[in-house]
Amino acid sequence: MDILLTHGYFIAEDAHEQKVMKPYPPLGVLYISSHLKAKGFHVDVFDTTFSTREQQNEYVRRTRPSIVGIYTNLMTKLNVLPFIQMCKSVGAHVILGGPEPPHYAEQFLDAGADVVVIGEGEVTLEHLIPTLHKVGPHRLHEIEGIVFRDEDGKTVKTPTRSQIKPLDDQPFPDREAIDLDKYVETWRTHHGRGSVSLITARGCPYTCKWCSHTVYGNTHRRRSPENVLAEMESIIERYDPDQVWYADDVFTIHRSWTLKYAALLKERGIVKPFECISRADRLDQDVVDALKGMGCYRVWIGAESGSQRVLDLMSRRTTIEDVQDKTHMLQRAGIETGMFIMLGYEGEEISDIEATVDHLKKSNPDVFLTTVAYPIKGTPYYNEVESRVIETMTWQDRTDRDLTVAGRHSKRFYSFATRWMVNEVALDKMLKRKERNVKRIVKAAVNARIGRIGMSLTKKELESAPAGRGQLHTENIANG
Repeated sequence: MDILLTHGYFIAEDAHEQKVMKPYPPLGVLYISSHLKAKGFHVDVFDTTFSTREQQNEYVRRTRPSIVGIYTNLMTKLNVLPFIQMCKSVGAHVILGGPEPPHYAEQFLDAGADVVVIGEGEVTLEHLIPTLHKVGPHRLHEIEGIVFRDEDGKTVKTPTRSQIKPLDDQPFPDREAIDLDKYVETWRTHHGRGSVSLITARGCPYTCKWCSHTVYGNTHRRRSPENVLAEMESIIERYDPDQVWYADDVFTIHRSWTLKYAALLKERGIVKPFECISRADRLDQDVVDALKGMGCYRVWIGAESGSQRVLDLMSRRTTIEDVQDKTHMLQRAGIETGMFIMLGYEGEEISDIEATVDHLKKSNPDVFLTTVAYPIKGTPYYNEVESRVIETMTWQDRTDRDLTVAGRHSKRFYSFATRWMVNEVALDKMLKRKERNVKRIVKAAVNARIGRIGMSLTKKELESAPAGRGQLHTENIANG
């Protein structure tokens, strides 16, 4: 074995994810696996999604890999840290990749990692693995796109590696390296539809200040419609899913690409139900009609706020009116709409939250998800508030989700704000459709009132450095 690839997501150890039960395979790891195998490397993949930490540890003790590559993000960091030491105990060199390690490279190296990969991992690992075997972990100066420590213990960051082009030359993800059938059946068991995910592009050129672009950057590199069609046909032939999830940051970003891909699917007679993410400004009637013809049943839009002032602060480059218009356009075509809403962004006032509630009433999305903003290191948002970031836990014990910002409303305030928003919008929806269930109406009205009163009582509570953990509230909401 040249390298063991793995990650740190354990659904069996995450109570929230067990309730949701929508597992997604680690496409990033599977892309690296297929790339390395195409280059002649012997690659093993240990997929942790349906496993446990002890099973992962036992696998490493038994196989004793010489190199372990671990995909790491802020959700899995706390599982990855002890696993690094496990790998070191059997003599393995440890390589970390993903969106989290580059911005905390020093800390991850202190925790035992030998190398941190910055950006895409395929080509970097292709050059890194043989060099690491040959000269060890301290003489890697010729490998682009990494951070490591030299023989004197000095941290070295090598020049940035160029991004992969063209993407059509890359093999499809190595789905056969994991038990993908279990993912499909888990979706089918819990949601009635077996699902498989795929991506058609890498990178996002938009400038939303809170969004991390660490791995794929701010560019946009898209596979050809023919290449994606070939992958779709292989997925259908091998796994026969009931639906697919296009996991692109903005699936409809390129209008002519979307229309051509839709035409190719139509030629092949492929109509596979799916959901995807889009921006409102990347939709028009032709694109919406094409999505419907392809089988799209839900489009998620990053609305984020109903206040144009806040959207501009976020550098969203979109308008409230356009989001509302495109939401209605999708619904007229028979496509459900989902929205992402973010509370607590820098500069947001109570009037902006009120505007967001009004926006949700006017847009009337079928579902929306709310979160409270947290500063992810490496983003413009983090840089803007860095001097006021509250960090009351040690780095080893927290993630960026546990960070908050001094001077912002308290966690209790946003809990009440979310309660008001969810129930106020639900109440409006029930009244518009002349809901006859009086208990539901009364319950929503009471909860909306409690939320509003709670906001008033806690509006003077501000986050401050001596406060508690400052852990941020995230809640999934399904309306009506």
